[in-house]
Amino acid sequence: MLVAAAVCPCPPLLVPDVAAGAAPELDAARSACADALGVLAAARPDLLVVVGPAGTGGSGSFPEGSEGSFSGFGVGLTVRLGEVPEGSPVPERGLPASLAVGAWLLARARWTAAPAEGLGVEERSSAADCERTGRDLAARADRVALLVMGDGSACRTVKAPGYLDERAVDFDAAAVRALGSADLAALRALDGSLAHELKVSGRAPWQVLEGAARGAGLGGQLLYEDAPYGVGYAVAAWS
Repeated sequence: MLVAAAVCPCPPLLVPDVAAGAAPELDAARSACADALGVLAAARPDLLVVVGPAGTGGSGSFPEGSEGSFSGFGVGLTVRLGEVPEGSPVPERGLPASLAVGAWLLARARWTAAPAEGLGVEERSSAADCERTGRDLAARADRVALLVMGDGSACRTVKAPGYLDERAVDFDAAAVRALGSADLAALRALDGSLAHELKVSGRAPWQVLEGAARGAGLGGQLLYEDAPYGVGYAVAAWS
């Protein structure tokens, strides 16, 4: 059963080494992510799964000990998702960027509360597929926690990666309300086609969370919301 979840944004800029001189601009987001991870640890999970958006090559499961690199962003930094189990080889497949950011957050928090695995979710996955995936994750252990990585629209301003789309503010507002209040019906109702047009990377991972949380009776708390760089970022904790 799902006992807790943390929702965090996944821009590589969250990692100070990547952000360089712009790092202070996301200090509030980093602090909120740390608080959300504290909620996960307090729930005493048996298993933590980091869920994040991924392209076709980065989708699927990533075992404990999987590594991710930020070399594609000009930084020679490698992170690892938990520790490699004793006697097991280091997994060969590298983490997609969203899960690498999640692994960095866990390392920064010195996570030791439970084994950590990863799951890359294709951004165009249907809501039904995401919900099934979530239900399967919740059944993995008696006490499951999720770290759900994903961004809102990248179309909030004219300088945003996707330029300005007037629909972006309303979409992000609905998503933030749902994440902050653990509103499963509202998460289920997020439009996948519109999310794709607005370059929302978090829609599929959020709907995985919705599937995992069914019947769990969790409440939500919004810890952070902003749109620096024209991209919607939110941090929430469910427990």
